[in-house]
Amino acid sequence: MKILDKYKDENEFYSLVGVKWKTFQELVIILKKAEKEREKRGGPKNKLSIEKRLIMTLEYWKEYSSYRVLAKRYGVTHVTCIYNVFWIEKILSKNTNFKILAKKELLKSKNNDLIAIDATETPVRKIKKK
Repeated sequence: MKILDKYKDENEFYSLVGVKWKTFQELVIILKKAEKEREKRGGPKNKLSIEKRLIMTLEYWKEYSSYRVLAKRYGVTHVTCIYNVFWIEKILSKNTNFKILAKKELLKSKNNDLIAIDATETPVRKIKKK
């Protein structure tokens, strides 16, 4: 596949993206099915391929780069990045083959020893000096 050609081998892919190549392919299949369902309802076509959107999302999860950095990297607007990451999270959280929980489900779960909340886009209040 063309995506893997950009990486030296599967180990480099795993270290940079955070999932194994086989898992990535399974995720692509799930997302392509969801994309076909979305296309039936109409709406504009996405500029990025499913594979690029998935890699963008995996990079976001792994690196926690801001949406603006990802937008620059992929040549889209930051709003497009937000939309794509949220869409992929929504689709994968509904799939039972992978344990990706939505935020509401994480908060409801009784096994919440650790909950990580992304705050990269949260404005910071500075303390006023007197």
